[in-house]
Amino acid sequence: MAERVEELTISYSEGETELVQELDKVILSKGAWATVLFRYREWDRTKEAYGPEKYSIRRYQKRGHEFRQQSKFNISSKAQAQALIGALQKWLDEH
Repeated sequence: MAERVEELTISYSEGETELVQELDKVILSKGAWATVLFRYREWDRTKEAYGPEKYSIRRYQKRGHEFRQQSKFNISSKAQAQALIGALQKWLDEH
């Protein structure tokens, strides 16, 4: 596991195949509890190609000298991401 929030990744490999490819990340909060937004894609074994972009918000707690994942929310499509953005923007505009 990672000792620093900047080292956290969603990437995952088996053998020489990267099954989850991290495309980008944004650190939303740091500290004993960290929140990270990842942009990634997964390897589709049947098509032998990466699938569409996905997004994941993950919460980590630092215990001892390393971060451990505590929860996650996966945004599985661009349409779902747009709906989330729209709802948040509406709420922010109301204030």
